Amino acid sequence: MSIAHAQTVPRDSQPPAAAVKTPVVPYRYRTHSAQARQYYAQTWGVDALTVKSVDSGQSIRFSYRILDPVKAKALNDKRNEPFLIDPSTGVKLSASSSELAGEAGQGVRPESGRVYWIAFSNQGRSVQPGRQVNIVIGKFHADGLLVH
Repeated sequence: MSIAHAQTVPRDSQPPAAAVKTPVVPYRYRTHSAQARQYYAQTWGVDALTVKSVDSGQSIRFSYRILDPVKAKALNDKRNEPFLIDPSTGVKLSASSSELAGEAGQGVRPESGRVYWIAFSNQGRSVQPGRQVNIVIGKFHADGLLVH
């Protein structure tokens, strides 16, 4: 019969808690207030508004989920040209027709529960993660969205 012995690791061989480093994040994840989320849901029929830097910073993607297709129709209307504006630098990015896309893109009938997105060209990488930007699509304005 063999007996297994538990080995204990001496205390001095373990790194102290202060030596364990956590990654430094240059910006904080910030969501809209409950009041703002309620406003976008009730007025525009959308929620889950996010802005993310993609393709190594060459594009900025704005995405949103449709709650009410009738109210959200303005966001998918191809007559409304979308813009991304960085108020701190004055940079204004537009989306070319090839970059209007997402699950279905502009010009198609929005469906409840689906996520749609619009990509904005950021060739000069003038909009960086951590910046707060505004999205304007016709009369729709979403201000202070944090780029991730």
